[in-house]
Amino acid sequence: QVQLVESGGGLVQTGGSLRLSCAASGRRFSSYAAGWFRQAPGKEREFIAASNWSGTLTPYADSVKGRFTISRDNAKNTVYLQVNSLKPEDTAVYYCAAGSFATGSFIRSYYTRSKYEFWGQGTQVTVSS
Repeated sequence: QVQLVESGGGLVQTGGSLRLSCAASGRRFSSYAAGWFRQAPGKEREFIAASNWSGTLTPYADSVKGRFTISRDNAKNTVYLQVNSLKPEDTAVYYCAAGSFATGSFIRSYYTRSKYEFWGQGTQVTVSS
């Protein structure tokens, strides 16, 4: 089992930045891939960014590429999402997730919600115009 707790959300103005954190507890978190998803009111939860277990593969959704950066510190069991140049359309609840992808499958399915077994409760990000 892996427990995930997000933090770092808040209210920012357009163009602002935040650093979201996802603290993990439980066994062998360093062996799990991690992902960030977000869900805006009335919309489905969407993929934002992911990291394989080592941080060497970090794919992003087109909507955030160049503005968001995912990183992880396995020694601290923590995954981060640096969010820059925020826009009102980035307003959402941001969720962290962890998944034990089979070898070679991460790059084919990192954006698929059902591939992640463990989820946090989310942290709210609100961007004012």
